[in-house]
This record gives sequence, structure tokens and C-alpha cells, in this order.
Amino acid sequence: MDLKITTLGGKDAGKVKLSEEIFGLDPREDILQRVVRWQLAKKQQGTHKAKGRAEIARTGAKMYKQKGTGRARHHSARAPQFRGGGKAHGPVVRSHEHELPKKVRALGLKHALSAKAKSASLIIVDELKLAEAKTKALIASLETLGLTNALVIGGAELDQNFKLAATNIPNIDVLPIQGINVYDILRRGTLVLSKAAVEALEERFK
Repeated sequence: MDLKITTLGGKDAGKVKLSEEIFGLDPREDILQRVVRWQLAKKQQGTHKAKGRAEIARTGAKMYKQKGTGRARHHSARAPQFRGGGKAHGPVVRSHEHELPKKVRALGLKHALSAKAKSASLIIVDELKLAEAKTKALIASLETLGLTNALVIGGAELDQNFKLAATNIPNIDVLPIQGINVYDILRRGTLVLSKAAVEALEERFK
């Protein structure tokens, strides 16, 4: 698969041959869903908590005598049915993580990249560098490329000026190649890869 390379200014900078094994697959929604679910589960804090009856600071004495009152047979006021009592089977602090095989994770990334390539939402840029860390200048460059909602992936080391300039632009995310992931690829409209990022991906899946 051949794709043209462009500069940040929107000029033609040649072509690059993309691997069919990475960018030419037929995207499978089930694999993408599994990987996104795994990612979001890892991100979830799991700090939700409700007190059970054993954790309530309240007397444990029997509320009233067992017989003769005409009322139900109750014991502790910490029971879930009473106001101020503990929650029955409430949420507890826990990890929401679950296992996902490495091969499925790698396949998910390939399918996400292929999905962007198939929908013509993939742009290859020769290099992500700016002379100055000016947000206004970067916004103008992105408008030239028609980018308003995009994930930009650079090489192993991001240009500091580019990174700083992109920080305050809404709906534009910038990541080094090590941070590329399925969720961020799918949540943005367009995927922008630098030449260095393409080379790193092909090396990674070799």
C-alpha cells in the first residue's frame, strides 16, 4: 500500500510503502472492542467504597426484646434495612483489570491502524518539528492539513517545540511511538504518523 507523505505545511514530500500486514487488514470490531475494554478497565481507579454492617460505628446491642412487642424480630441497628445501617453487597475497593493475551493486543493495534487507513483517515507527515513553540503557527499548519480532531504520533523522541505548541489545542493529542494505543487511535477522527513512527511500527511488528 502506497501513501503520499506530506509536510506540516501541506506540501508533497514523496511516498511511503506501508506494510499490508499492519495497515491493510480488514478491521474486526470484536477485536477492537476487546482491546478498548481491556484498556479502560486498566484505567478505572476502582476506589468506590460503601461501608458494610461490620464497618458502621453504631451500637451492636439488640434493639428491643425478642418477644412481646408485636414487632419484627430485629437485632442490630447496623443491619442494611435501617437508616444509617451498612450497605448490603456494596462496592468495595478493587482492581478492575483483567488479562488479555499479548497477541490479541498486538492484533488490536494492527486492526486500529488498518481501520484508519481503510477510512482514509491516515496522514503521513515527513517530520513533526517546529522552529518555535508557537501554538498559533501549529494551528495554521493543522488547518492546512484539514485537521481539527486528530491523534499525532511522533518518533521515540518528540520535538519539544511541537509538543509544547500542541498542548493547548483542543481535540489534538500528541504521543511518542511508545504511547500508541487502540483507544486513543479510535477516539480521534484522524491519525497522523511521522515517517519515524511508521518505521518504528514496521520494526515492532517485524
